[in-house]
Amino acid sequence: MTAQFSLLSTPPSYAPPRLRLLPLREQPTYRVAHNPDACNLAELLAAIIGGQQQIELAEALLTRFDGLRALAQAHVGELAGVQGISQQTAVRLKAALALGKRLLSPVEEQPHIHSLNDAANILLPVLSHREQEYLVVIVLNTRQHVLDLVEVYHGSLNTAQIRVAEVFKPAIQRNAAAIIIGHNHPSGDPTPSPDDVAVTRALVEAGKLLDIELLDHLICGAGSQFTSLKERGLGFS
Repeated sequence: MTAQFSLLSTPPSYAPPRLRLLPLREQPTYRVAHNPDACNLAELLAAIIGGQQQIELAEALLTRFDGLRALAQAHVGELAGVQGISQQTAVRLKAALALGKRLLSPVEEQPHIHSLNDAANILLPVLSHREQEYLVVIVLNTRQHVLDLVEVYHGSLNTAQIRVAEVFKPAIQRNAAAIIIGHNHPSGDPTPSPDDVAVTRALVEAGKLLDIELLDHLICGAGSQFTSLKERGLGFS
């Protein structure tokens, strides 16, 4: 009797990633590099995702979130919940979508500093309740629209601790025309200290060299209390 052997199962076959089947000129990264405006949404997403499965993952995201609007509103955890999307890739996607959202925000919709009270209305909600000292910078363009609000220091603030370069860094990065700085006194008393005046004077002089004007330095106290060093002529000459 002859023994008969048969294969009980065959190895599964896997389709190669679609990226491998595309000529170089049709691959998402090539198309984005040479003509991004002609790319469809899946190609743009695939170029951000990267890797061999980028096309399949881009399409999976669009299917899961049913378009760009829902995708832009998704949290990083939701993006990473799509099989094959790592946490790092989800963060990259979120960052790219956030950049696009900022680009679509017209400058006219950004806060505009018309007066001292406008600056105080931005700074007080950020600073008045803090239990430690914080220093923040309002970054402004030539029309005094707010480009950014950046926290640069916290802790005990004095002339020895504060580096002029760190205060002006957000303005230099945004090619800004001016800044307003604000910090809080946890005691609730917004009376300027000698250190506050010295810091202001140093920043005014640095601003002249950098061609970035320090418009004011506000000290925020308890509730709605604040002091303008510019208004008092302290540190400004």
